[in-house]
Amino acid sequence: MHSIQDHVPVSIVIANYNYGRFLRRSIDSALEQSYDNAEVIVVDDASTDDTVDVIASYGPRIKACLREVNGGHAAAFNTGFASSHGRIVLFLDADDYLYPNAVSDIIDAWEDNTAQLQFRLHVVDEQLHVKDVFPPPELPFDSGDVTPKLLEKGRYQTTVTSGLAFGRSALDKVMPVPETRFRQGADGYLATVAPLHGDVTSIDDCLGAYRMHGANHSVFAEKLGQRARWRVQHDFHRLEALAEQAAGIGLEVPPDVGLHDPVHLEERLASLCMDRRQHPVAGDSRLGLAAAGAFASLRMNGSRRRRAMLAAWFVSVGVLPRRMARTVLSWKLVASSRPDFLLRLSKTIRHAMG
Repeated sequence: MHSIQDHVPVSIVIANYNYGRFLRRSIDSALEQSYDNAEVIVVDDASTDDTVDVIASYGPRIKACLREVNGGHAAAFNTGFASSHGRIVLFLDADDYLYPNAVSDIIDAWEDNTAQLQFRLHVVDEQLHVKDVFPPPELPFDSGDVTPKLLEKGRYQTTVTSGLAFGRSALDKVMPVPETRFRQGADGYLATVAPLHGDVTSIDDCLGAYRMHGANHSVFAEKLGQRARWRVQHDFHRLEALAEQAAGIGLEVPPDVGLHDPVHLEERLASLCMDRRQHPVAGDSRLGLAAAGAFASLRMNGSRRRRAMLAAWFVSVGVLPRRMARTVLSWKLVASSRPDFLLRLSKTIRHAMG
């Protein structure tokens, strides 16, 4: 298989809601691509800040789609896609940005059967200082035909919105994104169902920046129980969509698929442990989830040390007294809660795994 020809039309869809203070950096990064056949579409989801003025300042250099009613992440994706013409489509969150070589590198790596291409991102703070890489380099991307992994555990190693590019032929089969189920986290839907219609191609270089700040959804103000519940429910929506899409091509997703996924089990255990009363799955037990998580961890793609440590973490959360279990949970899920000795230890271990 070979990469596609140059000059293939590419669409960069920027989805924005009240991120006017970040938007200019995002738009500029799309306009400054070294690849010369990329259209830039900016979807504003009925913002109440200065977004409209920012968009207007670019004139005809961008295509503006101004939604009159706020519809959420999926609605913004659907609006932008409907206005796009590219054979390859990127959905860029308005607080993130691409490096100038991003689209050129995507074109170079694209194969005839690529449905989705993924790449790493630098994690930056509000001052654009690089703090980390996402996903971490020691977590290898899953590439090629990931359908077996999706049918086994409903997940494979991928990334977030701004680190993804999709083939239009795949998007035509899975769009529009269901707007009620994916008001937030629409990228989770696309990254789950698009690979049913082709291969995943991965680039290990960082082609853009993923900005962390106090307002974005991924921070969640350190409310662990709320965050975990949202992620568990989002997973159920993803798996429901996966089952629907798979059925359309003659495949079946096992009903207990999430119980083989360490990421899903981690959030489900966190939800149960932090706030049992609001936990969305009746009948779950800490010990049962911990045992499933430990077993799933030992089968995941990663170093032996990483798999063993994650399995041990699941066991400890499952058997420790609830108060201690909550502390262990917060240490893993919220870096700022870790004591200094644990921060030093985790850095040492991560360096050893790199």
